[in-house]
Amino acid sequence: MSYDRGWAAFNLDMPAEIPHTQYTMHSPWLEHLRGKHGKPKAGFEELLDFDFLWNVDSPTTPKPGRWTDMGHAVFAADGSDYRLPKPSPFTDPEEIFALDPFKEYGRLDVKAKAAEYQAWYDKARKGDYVIPNGTYNSVVSFAIAAFGWENLLLAAGVDSDRFGALLNRWADYLMQWVEAQAMTDIPIFHTHDDMVWTAGGIFSPEFYRKYVFPNYKRYWSTARNAGKKVLFTSDGNYTQYVDDLVAAGAGGFIFEPTTDLAYICRTYGRTHVIMGNADCRILTFGTVHDVYKEVQRCMDLGRGCPGYFFAVGNHIAPNVPIENADACIDAYLSMRRR
Repeated sequence: MSYDRGWAAFNLDMPAEIPHTQYTMHSPWLEHLRGKHGKPKAGFEELLDFDFLWNVDSPTTPKPGRWTDMGHAVFAADGSDYRLPKPSPFTDPEEIFALDPFKEYGRLDVKAKAAEYQAWYDKARKGDYVIPNGTYNSVVSFAIAAFGWENLLLAAGVDSDRFGALLNRWADYLMQWVEAQAMTDIPIFHTHDDMVWTAGGIFSPEFYRKYVFPNYKRYWSTARNAGKKVLFTSDGNYTQYVDDLVAAGAGGFIFEPTTDLAYICRTYGRTHVIMGNADCRILTFGTVHDVYKEVQRCMDLGRGCPGYFFAVGNHIAPNVPIENADACIDAYLSMRRR
């Protein structure tokens, strides 16, 4: 692990080795790595030599007010995170259009939240890696969590402007969390928002440019004015909107394999932080040789980018064969020297 290596990359100061992060809940692999390295209590951060640890806060925890539980697929090796969906508390688009987030979810004590964030960071930064904070249900992800996919799509289809006006009201509500983090010395503000899906945009480009990106710009202006670096994460394919995100103030990107790493490296490789995007499907279904070639693809694209971090896009899930997971990290380690 190296905070210095990770922080150099965030400052676009081309570290001698390409830094690293991962996202994984692969507990059998963790036990394998502990035995391999003779470190029975070590975590992934140490065993995989992290320089950055993915983190955001969820303003919906604890959860006052109405939220939709869409259930959860299996990511944990023991299946303990599997959860069946429950009926949505929202049954009509008019309920969605009328929602007042401040009345529904309550107001935040911003100064108290800022103190909580600062205390968390004072403890968290003792790890030898860069760690951000930020928001999880930022704009579109709020609507997913509150209404579920069916109601979200129904409301957006019935009246996109009224739905967009609701997203603006949520953005007003969420600004409380942004302002609280701006009061701290946490150096990176991280926005997670699953604003697209695998095929691309959920909404029209015009909708994003009217109701989504202006709200990001508000958040990121507040964070940047407080001296923060801005990092953005979304699942799915957001290649079409990378330029819009840059215009709104994003200083870095985390993304899945469906977003175009080559385009981002070619266009923003000298000016932005880039994390990704080895294909988790190749780790799951490919051979060791396939894994090596996939790591090589990413490292070759990112090698000339001063803010590039290697990572597998999305997640190294528990069904990834251990030999493939090992091959991925071994390939990275063999190639990380610039």
